[in-house]
Amino acid sequence: MQGKKNFTPQLFVSVNLVDMVPADNFYRRVANELDLHFLRKATKKYYGKEGQESIDPIVFFKILLVGYLNNINSDRQLIAFCSDSLSIRLFLGYDVIEALPWHSTINRTRQLYGEEVF
Repeated sequence: MQGKKNFTPQLFVSVNLVDMVPADNFYRRVANELDLHFLRKATKKYYGKEGQESIDPIVFFKILLVGYLNNINSDRQLIAFCSDSLSIRLFLGYDVIEALPWHSTINRTRQLYGEEVF
């Protein structure tokens, strides 16, 4: 007898992103090998001491790395791609229900840093 899959979304779901991404995933391996903590010091001079918090420079460069590795040139496409991937969300440090930065934030931050940072 032929089966038919019916999808009924659950109202409440308990999800652990760490358990959903395989241990041997590419972005997990990159996260284990890549230390970008030096970026906070390297980009500190580009920020003031007042106002709203900006995007974390480590998250910003990880997003750019994802774009480079996947040949994505559009900021809109890049954020859409990152939002749709559980492994990339884990790599960036964003949980399933967290909204990623706006594409315009990526563009403005890219313009903020000089070529010497890149």
